[in-house]
Amino acid sequence: MNRIVGLPRRLAAEFLGTALLVTVVVGSGIAAAALSPADVGLQLLENSTATVFGLAVLILLFGPVSGAHFNPVVTAADWVLGRRSGTGISAGHAGAYTLAQIAGGVAGAWLANLMFDHPVFELSGKDRITTGHLVGEVLATAGLIAVIFALARTGRAGLSAAAVGAYIGAAYWFTSSTSFANPAVTFARTLSNTFAGIAPSSAPGFVAAQLVGGGIGLACVIALYPNIATAAVDVVLPHRNEEDRI
Repeated sequence: MNRIVGLPRRLAAEFLGTALLVTVVVGSGIAAAALSPADVGLQLLENSTATVFGLAVLILLFGPVSGAHFNPVVTAADWVLGRRSGTGISAGHAGAYTLAQIAGGVAGAWLANLMFDHPVFELSGKDRITTGHLVGEVLATAGLIAVIFALARTGRAGLSAAAVGAYIGAAYWFTSSTSFANPAVTFARTLSNTFAGIAPSSAPGFVAAQLVGGGIGLACVIALYPNIATAAVDVVLPHRNEEDRI
């Protein structure tokens, strides 16, 4: 792709992509609870399946515009890796991405609530904070960062839609936390008192664990691929940005 994509369009892509991702996660959770009220395992299967396919499609749709980060940890990792080599995202744009992702997540939660006739403005009462949950979030986020950046470094970023979707789908099941792995999505999920929700009191611990996991994942991928910084511009999908003017 040779065209340059300006910041407003990239922010719109991050806002819409994160909003739709949260709508998929929360909406499918509400639907699963209604369809299989007596079987939590089946609810999780339905929720995770929708998320796998929804995330893969959203990466394909928005990736060529913004890279399809949809996640402040991914954006921060992209900035950390690229700041010395002049690749990846700038600090100013990383901050703007993060704000767009958080705002998009909020909009997505409200949309899911509205779509299923729940109160649009509500808070989750679902406590999730245990030591096991926090360890799960560290592992889930570390693996996500490692997958994304390893694919970019080895010239296989085109596989990110399938690989990232598959990893998140698997992590729903092998982590105790069901793999939030995303601060923007975590905050958004506090705004829906449904199957996919998380109590506001649990969210800070999850976000802290995700940041720790992001650092561990980044350290692992740097150890495995020492020249990873040269591929920062290809995260999650290759995209070309205008010069930093903010």
